[in-house]
Amino acid sequence: MKWSIVADSSCDLVKDDFNCEAFGFSTVPFTIRIGDKEYVDCEELDTEELLEAMEHCPQIGSTACPSPHAWAEEFTKAENIISVTISDNLSGSYNSAVTAKQILLAECSHKKIAVLNSKSTGPAIALLIRHIAQMIRCDASFDSIHDEAEDLVHNIKTVFALTCFDNLVKNGRMSKLTGFIAKKLGMWGIGIGSPEGTIKMKGKVRGASGAISAIVDDLHQRGFQGKELIISHCHNAEFAQALRERIAERWPDADITVLKTRGLDSFYAERGGIILSYL
Repeated sequence: MKWSIVADSSCDLVKDDFNCEAFGFSTVPFTIRIGDKEYVDCEELDTEELLEAMEHCPQIGSTACPSPHAWAEEFTKAENIISVTISDNLSGSYNSAVTAKQILLAECSHKKIAVLNSKSTGPAIALLIRHIAQMIRCDASFDSIHDEAEDLVHNIKTVFALTCFDNLVKNGRMSKLTGFIAKKLGMWGIGIGSPEGTIKMKGKVRGASGAISAIVDDLHQRGFQGKELIISHCHNAEFAQALRERIAERWPDADITVLKTRGLDSFYAERGGIILSYL
């Protein structure tokens, strides 16, 4: 195969999202440890089982990024490889992919491999991959695809809306009492992705309608022009649909896609959480 797009499993995409002879698409999985059980973030992972394990475990879980070997194995499957990772400020996945690239190019110097640091996660990576796929279909050159994708990284914006705070309580960033009160009051934590690829909390709002309004306000404040937008939700399809409808009312021509979070984003967003990225 001439072209391959490879992402880590933070992308919230699966192989069936692309059915194109022009390129292959695959993901390398994170692993998630809850108590004494390890979950591999493959496409078949039952995220409901993962969430229930998290909710019943008193200790905070942990995650491990894909190994260089896992990345290298996927890099061997094509001549031109474009790979995309979660932000290097959130995980070591980017460094692992770069190591795999260096090892493979030392043995197969004719290959072309690009490793893109998305500076985000989930829907932002999905947006990047969507554009990379379109450029491959249009027979763009490797260098032009790489350069345009790097530009897109700086233009994609991300919003987070969290309705569960268990991980914040377990890792000591929020007291048990505060977490309990926030949950009882139906509070949502609203955050944004920074240009450096970190998460910055903007504040808290009460109720689903307040969360939707806060997200729509962010879209307006940060210059959303009604182009492409992807919503990833963690077992909260009703909220995602309501948010989609509200955005479509404001920007009728917007191209909106809704995805389910895979394992890694389910771990961090927790039950009910939303991650939204847009151009």
